[in-house]
Amino acid sequence: MSTTVEVMADAFKEAGTPFIVGHPGGESVELIEAANQRQMRFILMKQETAGAMLAATWGDITGSPGVCLSTRGPGAANMVNGIAHASLDRSPLIAITDRYSQPQQEVGLRQRIDQLALYAPLTKWGTTIDARTVRQQLCRAMRIATAHAPGPVQFDLPQSETSKQAADLASSPSLMPALLRPEPDAASLRPAVDRINASRKPIILAGLGVFWDRASTELVRFAEHLGAPVLVTSKCKGMIPEDHALRAGCIIGGLIERKLVMQSDLIITVGLDAVELQPKAWPYQVPVIAVSSTPSLDALVPAQFEAVGDIKGLLKALTTLTSGGAAWGEKAAAIFRQDVVDALNTPSRGLSPQRAMEVARAVLPRETIATCDAGASRLLVVQKWQSYGPREFLTSNGLGSMGYAIPGALGARLAYPDRPVVAFTGDGGFLMAVAELQTSVRENLPIIVVVLDDEEIAMIRVKQEIKGIPLRGVQIGGCAWDKIAEGFGADGVVVDSENGLQDALVAAVKSGRTTVIGARIDGSGYVAQFNALREL
Repeated sequence: MSTTVEVMADAFKEAGTPFIVGHPGGESVELIEAANQRQMRFILMKQETAGAMLAATWGDITGSPGVCLSTRGPGAANMVNGIAHASLDRSPLIAITDRYSQPQQEVGLRQRIDQLALYAPLTKWGTTIDARTVRQQLCRAMRIATAHAPGPVQFDLPQSETSKQAADLASSPSLMPALLRPEPDAASLRPAVDRINASRKPIILAGLGVFWDRASTELVRFAEHLGAPVLVTSKCKGMIPEDHALRAGCIIGGLIERKLVMQSDLIITVGLDAVELQPKAWPYQVPVIAVSSTPSLDALVPAQFEAVGDIKGLLKALTTLTSGGAAWGEKAAAIFRQDVVDALNTPSRGLSPQRAMEVARAVLPRETIATCDAGASRLLVVQKWQSYGPREFLTSNGLGSMGYAIPGALGARLAYPDRPVVAFTGDGGFLMAVAELQTSVRENLPIIVVVLDDEEIAMIRVKQEIKGIPLRGVQIGGCAWDKIAEGFGADGVVVDSENGLQDALVAAVKSGRTTVIGARIDGSGYVAQFNALREL
């Protein structure tokens, strides 16, 4: 018979995740050893939140739940932001928290918190591992974490259960569900088909649900069939290749996209999740039909019809059943793209963030995977960096957390070991995750980190400026980024020009080593750019 932790390690590996990541406690050493005996890697992180973000990114890319762990008490408390990211960014994740054995848990006080209660608002399910039921707990966790919308589950792991023999089940379910997805019935889609056929200027707004059903190819074919321009949420860049003629850009909840959307006579949302949108009322009176794998419960988008089912199958059927042939999409998308370029091309006294992105995209290989932190520079990264395939651009959108870009890049490196990975981060976001540079070096997970150093928490400075409030509490950055990198065993360079950035990126790709590029940028155009693109 196998022990509890052996059964857990077997399940994680079978589900497609060959590593565990985190900062261990005394109760998890048996699990780490069981994983090692199964040729599973343990990646030591310096910060529990970073470990959860790395694991969540693996889940995003592969669909297999990432696995992260922490020690009890302070470790579990410190991992909360990473679990919040997995929750609001819809990432399949299993979070393991160490716990005292039951007698100590009942009477002890030191480092004892109710960890299930702590995580309950953020997880889809939480449970205390028991050797008698662990096999069923694992099967249930895998189903819940990967069911739409994906998200985190939590295992509280008592010391007393780790080395016990795991009870067998009389009849064991498969670890992952074997789902049959019947083709949609043509008659049931008739209302949606008729509405699409009556449209002359349809537009598609696409979100995360397309990824959950791995339907990016079908989305592009549907758009081409209709001749419809496509807007995607920022986490979905690359869902339609960004050099495709029908790719308009990203939904950012601002005024600039309304000009395009309000020219349409039908909005088709595909896999759109309200967590991806700004928390404001739906601004359009254009008719809407929705295609989704789950019914909308938030009532944000006023859809006339919701076609609910496997998005891949629904899009195939709609492509077959509708007449298609709208002629407006390519021109409308091109005009919108130019409007965005014009809005972002503000004057600069030095290296601007928009030009930094253009230089990076021109220099780095087409297959480069990019991650991006929250902050003012994120607006420029989202609009200026181009991705050409699904899950090739990774960010924290639902939670919008700083400190994501570096651990996200490490997760991407694990998923894409043979492709360049670049992390775009502001100075503030970099400093939140700086310790993971050592993780990158020691674990041989080379990444390129571009620190967009404007020497401020620019998003807050922008809001202070717009509100006419003196600038306070926003100065940061201006560090010797090259020296910081070298202290962790990475390469580092500081640049302040387009040519300097270009040379640094070329050298970083060529070296294959973890490289920090501190790019001193001029953020003076942020206010004009934000006013043009987004309501603040």
